[in-house]
Amino acid sequence: MECSSSCWWLEKEIEMSQPPVIFATAGYDHTIRFWEATTGRCYRTLQYPDSQVNRLEITPDKQYIAAAGNPHIRLFEVNSNSPQPVMSYDSHTNNVMAVGFQCDGNWMYSGSEDGTVKIWDLRAPGCQREYESRAAVNTVVLHPNQTELISGDQNGNIRVWDLTANSCSFELVPEVDTAVRSLTVMWDGSLVVAANNHGTCYVWRLLRGTQTMTNFEPLHKLQAHNGYILKCLLSPEFCEPQRYLATASSDHTVKIWNVDGFTLERTLMGHQRWVWDCAFSVDGAYLVTASSDATARLWTMATGEVLRVYQGHHKAAVCCALHDGAESSSS
Repeated sequence: MECSSSCWWLEKEIEMSQPPVIFATAGYDHTIRFWEATTGRCYRTLQYPDSQVNRLEITPDKQYIAAAGNPHIRLFEVNSNSPQPVMSYDSHTNNVMAVGFQCDGNWMYSGSEDGTVKIWDLRAPGCQREYESRAAVNTVVLHPNQTELISGDQNGNIRVWDLTANSCSFELVPEVDTAVRSLTVMWDGSLVVAANNHGTCYVWRLLRGTQTMTNFEPLHKLQAHNGYILKCLLSPEFCEPQRYLATASSDHTVKIWNVDGFTLERTLMGHQRWVWDCAFSVDGAYLVTASSDATARLWTMATGEVLRVYQGHHKAAVCCALHDGAESSSS
């Protein structure tokens, strides 16, 4: 298993005053920690006193990091010593479980256990749009076309929100009364994968209809784990021509699947408890993970080996964010 890469940042990071790699983790100890990827050293810790942190996302320009908690989203400067957020987004009323950015970084989207999906202008504190999912939202992803959000909720519903028409354009339930835990879309918009609490991944081809609406064509059903799947993630563009799906699970493992046939490439073993989150490097050659064992890990996709263990959290680390690409690229 090879992705075309040499992990240039492993050599370059130490030489630069601000690391080209932004790697952060957070969780139940009310802290956000920034790490040197090469050494494993935590070089900055932000306190998040209001709640645990459920999700982290770095802006495409690497300037800010969003931390989703209960019920707030706080935006912090990445290259700063200030412990204070630069902006707070406050209209959710329960745990915020999903957060992400439009490719130019102009707006942010979020999903919450309060049953809503929201869109925020980064320059203003208020919510610009709100969509009602009618069940706790666990996951939201932005289609690469930048005009559709796809959400998954606790009741098992997947919904496509058409931002142009400002309405729900498509709805499906892959497995009744089985929570959709995570969604991921291929970088070119060709596939979407939904992972659920039964350890199953549903895969669809995304087809453009005669209208703007995206249509889902069933492609594959993958029984990936015996436990919950807490995160599923498709590999990025610069991993081409290889295409992989990573699934992180309550069974303490991350599995790497070849999208061509959905065969198991390897199982990443080393975490001692649930693996909540994962993120690919920009070239797909490396994967970082966050776990209830209070550690994060850096894995090489070529061999499945652990290159680094990041230790410092005092409770479960449930989210991680990695941006090692160019500043103009999406994270």
